[in-house]
Amino acid sequence: MFVPSLSLSLSLSLSLSCVWIELCYRASLIVKPGEIIISIESQEMAEQLLDSDTRILLSIGTVDAGEVDGLLANPRGLEFDHHRGLLLVTDTSNHRVQVFSRDDGSFVCKFGEWGEQPGEFMVPFATAIDHDHDRVIITDSGNNRIQSWSLSEQSFLSCKGQKGPGDLEFNGPRDVAIDKHHQRIIITDSDNHRLVFLSSIDLSFLFAIGGSAGLGAKQFFHPSSIAIDDERRRIIVTDTYNHRVQVLSLIDGSFLFLFGYQGKQPGQFNYPHGVCVDNQGRIIVADFSNYRLQSFTHEGHHISSFDCGDERPYGVAFDEHRGLIAFTARHRVHVIGANQWLPYAFVWHVDRHRHAPSWMKQAILTMTMIRSLVDESAMSMIPNELLFEIFLWL
Repeated sequence: MFVPSLSLSLSLSLSLSCVWIELCYRASLIVKPGEIIISIESQEMAEQLLDSDTRILLSIGTVDAGEVDGLLANPRGLEFDHHRGLLLVTDTSNHRVQVFSRDDGSFVCKFGEWGEQPGEFMVPFATAIDHDHDRVIITDSGNNRIQSWSLSEQSFLSCKGQKGPGDLEFNGPRDVAIDKHHQRIIITDSDNHRLVFLSSIDLSFLFAIGGSAGLGAKQFFHPSSIAIDDERRRIIVTDTYNHRVQVLSLIDGSFLFLFGYQGKQPGQFNYPHGVCVDNQGRIIVADFSNYRLQSFTHEGHHISSFDCGDERPYGVAFDEHRGLIAFTARHRVHVIGANQWLPYAFVWHVDRHRHAPSWMKQAILTMTMIRSLVDESAMSMIPNELLFEIFLWL
């Protein structure tokens, strides 16, 4: 009779536990129209820390799930449309994408519905805006494919993929990012434990990194989210079930470094999901099961944490024009005001803000002119970020 070794038994037990967690998680997200998920966790908790946090500029949605316009059910990914002042949210358990005003969180429009046909979604997870091709790419996770929609008209364009481990196949794709430097689209193919690179021209397969669960460099265990550091030409990936973040070269995908391991202390993770990069190159991670956001230097050194109370943050996005940090948690989206958590979150970059609205450019020009005229006055001591906020409300 074969008796497995202790290490093999522990390894098998851990693998089965992770599979069970993932199956339960997936089952909680796949619902048909008319059904609403009521989260088991802390629905009866009377106090919401985020509701009383003065650093929160605005919140979208309610504590309970909803399916009418403007309400959300387990939203996952989100992204700012800097050109039009909008915020796109993947309303995952409602199988659609909702669009809100970045300024006040008001509902603008929606697209998609539950189904398996082209133009329909089953558990969409994330979006990536491709302004060069006037489209938005959506990971249609439950259908194991990606879809492209017209950005200006919110109409369906095309879809790619089916279930499998092959070149144009996916297994639970989670996040997507646009590599504008090399005309590529990068997808976290979570259940295939890899990153997939497609051509942004015709969505053809280019190459993949990873492919089997592992702990080594360029190996992943259910990678979930991805961000691109354009200034440093780097790819940042949350290696979720390994409880760490990996940083790769944007040029060739070569391994650079990693940081984090499982735990509750600063700099440690417990199933990290969303990730984004701010104007300073700081890395912001949604530390899901530790109920917090964490920020790190571009070298991976811990800076500070943002306590989310009894809500688990999933997706996170940065608005490079306004310095806002948005994140999804339970059935809501919360937006942290500029410089309310991380200092100097708003920094003006001429090249990065070339698509900024004309009124914003004029405000910056006005601030620059005032600086040149009153350099010796008290106004010269006011930070540009504060001056910008003043001009914003004039």
